Amino acid sequence: MHDGVKTTVRTGRTGRTGQTGQTTQADAAEARYQRGLRVLSQVDGTAGEQVVAKLAEFVPDFARLLVEFPFGDVYARPQLGLREREIATIAALTAMGTARPQLEVHIAAGLHVGLTREEILEVIMQMAVYAGFPAALNGIAAAREVFGRHDAARGEGGASEARQGGGR
Repeated sequence: MHDGVKTTVRTGRTGRTGQTGQTTQADAAEARYQRGLRVLSQVDGTAGEQVVAKLAEFVPDFARLLVEFPFGDVYARPQLGLREREIATIAALTAMGTARPQLEVHIAAGLHVGLTREEILEVIMQMAVYAGFPAALNGIAAAREVFGRHDAARGEGGASEARQGGGR
């Protein structure tokens, strides 16, 4: 277990090869999962681990895939940094317009990896050009919610209202 997240490997394969130094598929899957947990923690902090743990209670195989593929395989690639990956993810989720919970998670992750509120809002506004104003407006509403929760957690109360241009 890693902070409440199951680490059981479900590869469907059994046993080791018996050759010294050779990695089995189960070992490789576990390494992929552990790499994914490390990257997930860098992106989302403990919030990401909590999401995976909650999902693992209901559908553990999917929770494992959620760690292994996006975070263990894609996010772990060195060609882009985590800031750039979160910019791309926020843009894609905004453009989709159908994934508000995931958009909110990635807006929070963007803050966690060092994006500013202004950068996040600029990415969302850029999506008005490609995905339309409704998608961008929905993205802005999601950002307002995340920024509000972020301020509340930090004890800043209405500070985000002033930075976001007032009330609704």
